[in-house]
Amino acid sequence: MNTSDRQLRFGWRALLAYLLLGIVLETLHGFKVAWYLDVGHEMRRLMFTLAHAHGTLFALINIAAGLTARSVEGFELAAPASWALLWAALLLPAGFFLGGVVIHEGDPGLGILLVPVGALLLLYGVGRVARDLARMKR
Repeated sequence: MNTSDRQLRFGWRALLAYLLLGIVLETLHGFKVAWYLDVGHEMRRLMFTLAHAHGTLFALINIAAGLTARSVEGFELAAPASWALLWAALLLPAGFFLGGVVIHEGDPGLGILLVPVGALLLLYGVGRVARDLARMKR
């Protein structure tokens, strides 16, 4: 499987998963589930919302990378950039989500440590795509 196919397949599956997470969060809100809505759980709501929002955005970034690789003549998405974008879309939202599962005196749990790793992978992946596109001969 080439990198554009991998990005598109992953991106659409990730988009579905993160949109489903958003629907679950709306359902928790709609049914006024105390574990999610009580006053002492603002951090949990924030972490879960950030997981949903970032996951959805990163899924779209992977779809955009796959479409870019297909539509720009002569451009091939480098494997390291491809994998960086995939892992960023998993690790950063997972870090927010896991950080919200167990809250320690108003602070997120240890899962939050995945967020900077995912952010660095995202920066590398996007930067690599931008650099490779800029270096192409016109």
